[in-house]
Amino acid sequence: MKRRSVGMGLLMLLLATSQLSCPYAPGPSEPALGALVSLEVVAEGLERPLFLTSAPADASRLFVVEQAGIIRLIDDGTLLTPPFLDIRSLVGSLAGERGLLGLALHPDFASNRQFFVNYTNTQGDNVLARYETRGDNPNQADPNSAQVLWTLAQPYSTHNSGMIAFGPDGYLYIGSGDGGSANDPENNGQSLDTLLGKILRIDVNNGSPYAIPPDNPFVGMTEARPEIWAYGVRNPWRFSFDRETGDLWMGDVGQFAFEEINFQAASSGGGENYGWRIREGSICGAAAVNCELADRVEPFHEYFNLGSQSITGGYVYRGAALPGLTGIYWFGDYITGAIYALRRNADDSITVSEEREAILRGAPGPANMASFGEDANGELYVVDYGGGTVFKMIAAS
Repeated sequence: MKRRSVGMGLLMLLLATSQLSCPYAPGPSEPALGALVSLEVVAEGLERPLFLTSAPADASRLFVVEQAGIIRLIDDGTLLTPPFLDIRSLVGSLAGERGLLGLALHPDFASNRQFFVNYTNTQGDNVLARYETRGDNPNQADPNSAQVLWTLAQPYSTHNSGMIAFGPDGYLYIGSGDGGSANDPENNGQSLDTLLGKILRIDVNNGSPYAIPPDNPFVGMTEARPEIWAYGVRNPWRFSFDRETGDLWMGDVGQFAFEEINFQAASSGGGENYGWRIREGSICGAAAVNCELADRVEPFHEYFNLGSQSITGGYVYRGAALPGLTGIYWFGDYITGAIYALRRNADDSITVSEEREAILRGAPGPANMASFGEDANGELYVVDYGGGTVFKMIAAS
């Protein structure tokens, strides 16, 4: 959802400064994982789709978010009409990175019918809201059931993130960008008194309109927001929990230098500082006076963006249809359409390979990879923003 440009002078400076150093060196993947899979069209004709998810234990339905403010349902391969939810009257401009950005279905969705959305309103601010489906029709949301949990003011039009997902602990996690503009001018990423530039964690089953989990890392600190789970992020465009291990994987969009994958083990108590704006990837941030951060967590993986890329965080594959891919983390790039496979090795090193050519095999692929998606069985999907298409990763024939 973002483009950037960088002059050759700055590009050479970044290369000289970083020497393309990474805490984990990417290398060729053996065997070529992309040779094991292909992409199958599941639905076409969508309008600027941004995300896909499913309800727990419901393998037949897929929920697809469209940027304008619509959620569509794919039921057993059929794109249903009318839409599941239409809140276009509440959602702000389609320009750039605004719109209906996130959707999370409650873990008890089958019984309580609750789901949550994150969108930018007509003033450009992020809104987190709870809805319910209609009691007489599970394929229709009740627009009158809306309860706003918060409205988060955005100082600029970019870096809205909008990703929301329930963790294995039952709490709702929210990705919040730094508020936009270049170099995080308000230093929101490092400031604990704002919700911007953070990963947040709240309890939507208690409190009014929500409660703070008592083990959140900054509970009781007078100058910190208690909703904060981790900080120092720029624009966490898609994160996910490994459904087997509970580990958190996050793609954080960079500025002029590096795209990051950040990792948080399931055993973490939160409080990680991922470095922005003091650091971008493994280099000193452009706005930093002193780029030393004693408590900073290094990226799990990073890649140099050459001034035009934008990472799309993905999922660790835990499905049954592609056993050769079990435990592989798949992610992509919005601008280039590249698809990557990341594998953790026995010695804790990683190998990363670009699998686009092997996967596509000459077939049309995603024009702009806005998101990956995961269904109730752990199978993975690719959401193509530019082409209005949803693909499923299937075994290569």
